[in-house]
Amino acid sequence: MNIVDKVRAAGVVGAGGAGFPTHVKLSGQAEVVIANGAECEPLLRCDRLLMERSAQRVVQGLRLAMEATGASRGVIATKAHYTGAVEALSRALSGQADITLHLMDSYYPSGDEKSVIYEVTGKTVPTGKLPLDAGCVVANVMTLSQIADACEGRPVIRRDVTVGGEVPRPVTFSVPVGTPMAEAIARSGFAGTKEDYALIVGGPCMGRLEENWEAPVTKTTGGLLLIPRTHPFIRRRTQKPEHMLRLARAVCCQCSQCTQLCPRNAMGLRVTPHKAMRAMVTGNGLMLGDPQWVLACSSCGVCTNYACPMGLRPSDVMALYKQELGRMGVKPEPEADIHPDPFLVQKRVPVSRLIARMGLSRYDVPAPYDPEPLVPKRVRIPLRQHVGRPAEAAVKEGEWVRAGDAVGRLPAKALSARVHASIDGRVTHVDDTFVEITGGDAV
Repeated sequence: MNIVDKVRAAGVVGAGGAGFPTHVKLSGQAEVVIANGAECEPLLRCDRLLMERSAQRVVQGLRLAMEATGASRGVIATKAHYTGAVEALSRALSGQADITLHLMDSYYPSGDEKSVIYEVTGKTVPTGKLPLDAGCVVANVMTLSQIADACEGRPVIRRDVTVGGEVPRPVTFSVPVGTPMAEAIARSGFAGTKEDYALIVGGPCMGRLEENWEAPVTKTTGGLLLIPRTHPFIRRRTQKPEHMLRLARAVCCQCSQCTQLCPRNAMGLRVTPHKAMRAMVTGNGLMLGDPQWVLACSSCGVCTNYACPMGLRPSDVMALYKQELGRMGVKPEPEADIHPDPFLVQKRVPVSRLIARMGLSRYDVPAPYDPEPLVPKRVRIPLRQHVGRPAEAAVKEGEWVRAGDAVGRLPAKALSARVHASIDGRVTHVDDTFVEITGGDAV
């Protein structure tokens, strides 16, 4: 098998959160492959610690991605203050002239794919276009490590997760895919209840609130953050839409700070959250302006978590409009004339100030890597952990499987990804959404 076939067989998807099947990315031809080591979301430590521990593995995966795409150049983009990672990568890159390090300032959202491409190449990828249109493939550093594993016959069955927030011991460790989140959370010494604490899956800016703590860890789960429900950040996140509308009607002054500080707007993509707020407050959709500008929004949350002086949530309003445009069948159209803001660098939001604005500074602490393996008694492997159609179950109840066996196959002629057993055990449930495996001692 060639590199793309091995990556397909291993079920590698974008580990940074998007979950796009990596074998599809590697099927195109590119000029440069960019390793994304910026770790976009605050409070997470997975990528930084991976680069410190396994820099050579990241470089190996990057070189394989370059070979698959025909790229003549590789770039590892990471933050300058990740000193341990920078030192490890510098050693791993010694004597390799075709792969370079690109050191970034600590701003948010530096790990956004389009931001990384702009940082490295100076090119803005238009709305509706792909990185390949700019001659680039961008892959998260954990994805690259998994590409290296795939080419040695090891599928994706575990991933690193940071457990942080209001926990006794913030920690990062490797978790079998399908592990109940509650079991992973317990590794931090947390003993609180869901009545008192909210669980954010992912990071604080783009992560989701999860009420089911038994939900499984997936290939894209990078963080599990526990925050008191009384915290203003959580209270804002959980306010009802009708309350948000009443508040916006009362205090939105159309200052346009949400638009002025929008990272996509600064890159010349014309995202205008203040117009979305105006349209919602007035009930007049014509005030939205060109709906194409809504589709360029990345949902990074800068407008909500940093820019708005009134504590409103423009990102939620943009998400509602994007959903409605999607239901109407509106497709993004590339911008004809892109002019990045000359003050783009000055408008970048420092991560430390963003965290302080959200009231989360006390949680911005180390989460050291714990090498002790977590071995759950039972896992539920979702058949959809990626962009596209779910995998199709490839096993039946009662079958015995070993870690690494395929339990979900690719549907014919569809964008999808394979999934694999993450522990040894017996298949105890199969349906259209997941495969449950119970470990040998618990059967």
